[in-house]
Amino acid sequence: MGQRRGPAGAREQVHLPDTTDIAIVGGGLIGLSIAWRLARAGHSVTVLERETIGAGASLAATGMLAPAAEHEPGSDPLLPLALDSLRRWPAFRDALEADAGLSIDYRPDGTLVLAVGRDEVERLRFRYDLQRRSGLDATWLSGSEVRRLEPGLRPSITAGVHCPMDHQVDPCRVMAALAEACRRAGVSLIEHAPVTALDWSGGRVAGLHVGEHAIRSGTVILASGAWSGEGGLLPETLSLPVRPLKGQSLALRTTRRTGTLGRMVWTEQVHMAPKSDGQLIVGATVEDCGFRPGVTAGGLYALLEGARRVLPGIEEMDVEAVWSGYRPTSDDDAPIIDTLAPGLVAATGHHRNGYLLAPVTADAVAELVTNGALPEVARPFTRARFVQAEPWRASA
Repeated sequence: MGQRRGPAGAREQVHLPDTTDIAIVGGGLIGLSIAWRLARAGHSVTVLERETIGAGASLAATGMLAPAAEHEPGSDPLLPLALDSLRRWPAFRDALEADAGLSIDYRPDGTLVLAVGRDEVERLRFRYDLQRRSGLDATWLSGSEVRRLEPGLRPSITAGVHCPMDHQVDPCRVMAALAEACRRAGVSLIEHAPVTALDWSGGRVAGLHVGEHAIRSGTVILASGAWSGEGGLLPETLSLPVRPLKGQSLALRTTRRTGTLGRMVWTEQVHMAPKSDGQLIVGATVEDCGFRPGVTAGGLYALLEGARRVLPGIEEMDVEAVWSGYRPTSDDDAPIIDTLAPGLVAATGHHRNGYLLAPVTADAVAELVTNGALPEVARPFTRARFVQAEPWRASA
């Protein structure tokens, strides 16, 4: 019940190397996207994953590429990065599928955000007005217009907003493709290899330690998701304001008799994402409870009741899997992409937008490693926005 299913392309590399051009801490979506990009550019890359590939948030996600549906008050600074990354996704998809020889189930079907009752209509109208003011493509629909798009929804649906620019992928297929593309590009994927210390030398990071084994590296990239804010690896002066936000989700099996949805559907309680393999993913709770593992009766009840409120057909669907994961959430819900010290780069804190932001993050980190500077679109997302500039300290 941990993840929906594992990436078929992942293979554990048994032997730890002594040297590598790039050492990436974290074998999730962001770490593998960066590894693939840098390996394609000719670098030797080693990915060190504390558990198994994708075990933190990547295999627990829904796979939404939804800058319009996700847009909310206070997220205007993130919107240019989100839209830039969405524009990069088709090329990212094509290259990934070609390199891996696998499909990632990219679906450009849009998102339908629903309202039930007068109070929800008012809140949805506020969201719609915000989307329009921000220049996003969104269309207001009456209840009857919503049901023409999705006939399986309840007649109690009062209104909706259609966001046609929102897309989705299948996280399990993306992770399988990334693992396979990395392997073919020569990346060493090493699972069950928690990094225990960074190697500081001459005022810079020159490598890292996995237990007693030292690995020398020209650049270390910290992409450990919700664990990026944990103490012990970084000195206090370089600490990252990242914490885990737990989410629980479930997968339902649709049939011709139960019917399914044609696109992602959001309500105030849940989001539902149909996949091409016949699954309907229902997610996700938001729990600020640290690294508390497992699924709960209350969490699953909230998901099922939230989905049943708008889609009665779920009552006849089999429950195939339930799981939980940890969103890596920064203090402002936006990513941190930055050089923390010479030889040390961070790419973390993507909250619930990891899949959307993977292409722009991978490209930004590749440019940072290669040219020493972030592209303009990523420059607002350094650690400096949280703290005043501090001198680098070469001690842990």
